[in-house]
Amino acid sequence: MRTLAGVALLALTALPAAGADLPRSSPEAQGVSSPALRAFIEAADKDIDALHSFMLVRHGHVVAEGWWGPYAAETPHMLFSLSKSFTSTAVGLAAAEGKLSADDPVLKFFPNEAPADPSTNLKAMRLSDLLRMSTGHQTEPPRKASESWAKTFLAQSVPFKPGTHFLYNTSATYMLSAAVQQATGQTVLDYLKPRLFDPLGIAKPTWELSPQGISTGGYGLSVRTEDIAKFGQLYLQKGKWNGKQLVPEAWVEAATARQTSNGSNPKSDWDQGYGYQFWRCRNGAYRGDGAFGQYCIVLPEQDAVIAITSGVKDMQAVLNLVWDKLLPAMKSGALAADEGAAKKLASTLKGLALRTPEGKASAPKVAGKKFVFPSNDRKLESVTLENGKDGAVTVVARVGGTDRRIECGAGSWVKGRTAWGRLPEQPCAAAGAWTADDTFTAKICFTETPFITTVRLKFTGSEVRYETEANVGFGPTKEAALVGKSE
Repeated sequence: MRTLAGVALLALTALPAAGADLPRSSPEAQGVSSPALRAFIEAADKDIDALHSFMLVRHGHVVAEGWWGPYAAETPHMLFSLSKSFTSTAVGLAAAEGKLSADDPVLKFFPNEAPADPSTNLKAMRLSDLLRMSTGHQTEPPRKASESWAKTFLAQSVPFKPGTHFLYNTSATYMLSAAVQQATGQTVLDYLKPRLFDPLGIAKPTWELSPQGISTGGYGLSVRTEDIAKFGQLYLQKGKWNGKQLVPEAWVEAATARQTSNGSNPKSDWDQGYGYQFWRCRNGAYRGDGAFGQYCIVLPEQDAVIAITSGVKDMQAVLNLVWDKLLPAMKSGALAADEGAAKKLASTLKGLALRTPEGKASAPKVAGKKFVFPSNDRKLESVTLENGKDGAVTVVARVGGTDRRIECGAGSWVKGRTAWGRLPEQPCAAAGAWTADDTFTAKICFTETPFITTVRLKFTGSEVRYETEANVGFGPTKEAALVGKSE
């Protein structure tokens, strides 16, 4: 849940925004209703916890774009499995250049990693089986820092004939990335730079590497929201960009078609079939998506692309809102200009921000006191609060012998950098408040990721109870409380 407070949105105009490649337009000029767009934004702000950005492209023009502060237009965002669609594109480009074929056996690329006596099913596994998540595995091969990911993948039992059994398999996408690197001599990131990223104007993409120095493929790419929209627009245009065919049209059609069945629930956007690292959707659409709500949704029938980043637990809820609110907003022809509705939409968009902790409780006299914790696996040694200007409070946490200072704005987000838990040092923004007479609550938003950590410090006499909880995660999001004592 969020409030409409704080500026974090580029206002919509008919002119291109500074530094942006996609042209801008009013919604009505492209057949989109401003009131319906506003209804979508307000519903997302109220009911979805929490979108970080949204961009709608119609007929090649951006008609709506928004960032929930402290997220911002210029900031890259982790894509997680939306990275898979970019890896698929690299495979298609390498195939077009004759460096590999989707029909190539997987073992062809890894002669030094293969088991001594590969099974019949492993010998039969092809790159196309990796692309459509039909490797024949019963379970996904692990990826351990201490082992070769390719060797581990090839050592995994393949009980099903490849091509007959759908299993969502991030390790399979890694193998596609590794195959591209074997075939081209470049990581997927470096290979795509002159062929995809540079032509689309996607600046400074980053991609995580495996311990073997290979782009992780199935996750790890970070780009901006508009970059996601450009990628979707490229696919909507069947691989053509500014008059040049960047990706073969045949590959676009194959990658986004239903290559394998993956369920039968008509109400689930995860049961509509799977292509080459793209999901089929309801309403004739297709998408790339990533954990916690990263979406590139392409709607050919509406000539539209939707890019969304977020930190959500229920990804289907976001798509349901798109179908319920946005789909009916797109009409076949231009609509009459509606300046009043456009102004209301712009006002709504300008005010988007993630909710900060709220509270007007009286703070106990703990400022400047150091609370020391017994030895723990999180290496948290002590916590001190320091009062600042305009109600700001700085949390000073000593972790592993290093002081981490996190300035928390009162009712606003203060940008900084910090490491926290398993997250390495990176850009963040923080806000905090005394939510009860004995409790200070801070939120730390890691603005290039979906992750937001809530820290609660409850003071009782000479003790403080320290609790942390993440908004989303692949495992438990809440850690056991720690209790410290004042010196």
